[in-house]
Amino acid sequence: MLSETYGDAALSERTCREWFQRFKNGDFDVEDKHGGGREKTFKDEQLEALLDEDSCQTQEELAELLGVSQQAISKRLKALGMIQKEGNWVPYELKPRDIERLASQKWSKNQHFQSFEELEKWIASWIASKEDSFFRAGIRKLPERWEKVVASDGQYFE
Repeated sequence: MLSETYGDAALSERTCREWFQRFKNGDFDVEDKHGGGREKTFKDEQLEALLDEDSCQTQEELAELLGVSQQAISKRLKALGMIQKEGNWVPYELKPRDIERLASQKWSKNQHFQSFEELEKWIASWIASKEDSFFRAGIRKLPERWEKVVASDGQYFE
């Protein structure tokens, strides 16, 4: 249909698919990211080190720091089993190293934990400090939130 309308000036199917994937990932830049040839590579350890420094960085920020495309970061994060939750990149499945990293992050103002057990105790205390109405209200919101999850195809949303 595009080629009928635009002839030789129409975008290729591959370009359309690439742009669609970029748009789906929140990248609305229509300029080509890669000028051909082999793209610069980076090691998983480099990406993991950046995430250890600041797990809130966007794919675009990580790509800029490593000098690669946002798509390369997206693919590598997926391969590493990382997903974005509440603006932080976290492993889909927790490993002992990940548990240590979670325990060492700041979870509230001026709060820092030395161990996973300490974090666990703080969470239990936080839960105990909430009124029943807090949890009832949250449960009532679940169907609406679930509809948003389904509508967003599992992608992060506000």
